[in-house]
Amino acid sequence: MPSDLSSALPPPGLPLQSAPAQGATPVAPAGGSGRILHGTPAFWSTARAMFFGGFSTFAMLYGLQPLMPMFSDEFALSPAAASGVVSAATGALALMLIPASLIADRIGRRPLMNAALFTAALLTFACGFVESFSQLLVLRVLLGVVLAGLPAVAMAYLAEEIDSHSLGRSMGLYIAGNGLGGLCGRLMVAALADWTSWRTAMLVLGAVGLLAAFEFWRSLPPSRFFQPSRLSLSGFLAGLRLHFSDAGMPWMFAIGFLMMGCFVSLYNYLGYRLAAPPFDLRPSLLGAVFSLYLVGMVGSTVVGRLADRFGRRHMLWVMICMMAAGLALTVASSLVVVMLGIAVATFGFFGAHAVVSSWVGRRAQSARALASAFYLFFFYLGSSVLGSGSGLMWEFGQWHAVAIFLGFVVAVSFAIALKLRALKPLAINAGRP
Repeated sequence: MPSDLSSALPPPGLPLQSAPAQGATPVAPAGGSGRILHGTPAFWSTARAMFFGGFSTFAMLYGLQPLMPMFSDEFALSPAAASGVVSAATGALALMLIPASLIADRIGRRPLMNAALFTAALLTFACGFVESFSQLLVLRVLLGVVLAGLPAVAMAYLAEEIDSHSLGRSMGLYIAGNGLGGLCGRLMVAALADWTSWRTAMLVLGAVGLLAAFEFWRSLPPSRFFQPSRLSLSGFLAGLRLHFSDAGMPWMFAIGFLMMGCFVSLYNYLGYRLAAPPFDLRPSLLGAVFSLYLVGMVGSTVVGRLADRFGRRHMLWVMICMMAAGLALTVASSLVVVMLGIAVATFGFFGAHAVVSSWVGRRAQSARALASAFYLFFFYLGSSVLGSGSGLMWEFGQWHAVAIFLGFVVAVSFAIALKLRALKPLAINAGRP
């Protein structure tokens, strides 16, 4: 049986075609709607671009996470303060998602995403030359500001260009790129910091970001269904009312906030636990823990397909239960059991994210970029707020206190998932929840 990761590659015999040059007439994909169907060259070109875009985003955003104990030692910081290297970037990104989505509605999806990836790579490269932790935080804030241009509109681009029957799979591949970027960024940075220095690791991470940005620019097809709109306060307020008056959208936004906050906290503070007795893992071995992101890649692709087949409402609560089970295993004193718990929780998180992100894209019948931006605003805000807030629980009772707090977060997420399970589909989506 082929690996689930093989779904990220085109079938044998299907050529990997580059995107048409900007301004060229794109080849219309098969399908009555004219949108891109799974299995076509346009689908694989889009998937490749989004895979690299997601890869670069998560590598640069979370690559510094395994270095938090190192920053605590070098700059005499508490775990909560050291978490600023992640929270500063994700918080700034969250605040810029809405403005970025409005700009994208005016100038287009593709130009903004290209600019975001190239600029973020240059800022990551600059992190290797800072002289203090405060300077590093400033650059991380700027990185979050510019990097918002990709996640703010990537989901909207896919919802506009990909046929609805293939949307879950394409979203799953994009999120798989996130997972691989998070994995490789953390592994590479942790290993380089252990063998050389964290400054060298930043220079290499910036160079990798530039290469990924080039591949994204080269592969992503031009938008065929994007319609520019004027930037206006009235249009923003109308979209705000539209999405927050919907019976399901606000709850999906809440799921994003809670689940991402829980997931980031899991990896933020387990690093401190695993670096201390009885585990005593070195930085490079702590980075290897993030290899469990491969499980998340499998989760996003597999669950994305299952959601297209069985419905999002039937998959979401199952993924949250998996995350709860994994979290419970992390309180064990055995390294093997802890690693198993991280793997199960990672699968559950990525599966839930694939379900909810594609659900937002399907449920938003207009102002899709704004709907995606609202979801990701809460998603990354949860990473920043809960990711740092959990550090206070660490200071109170170390990992067991953090695990209890995160268990409460997952319980609230499960209650929301049950509420969404009873959500009535929109008329246009009836029969495909």
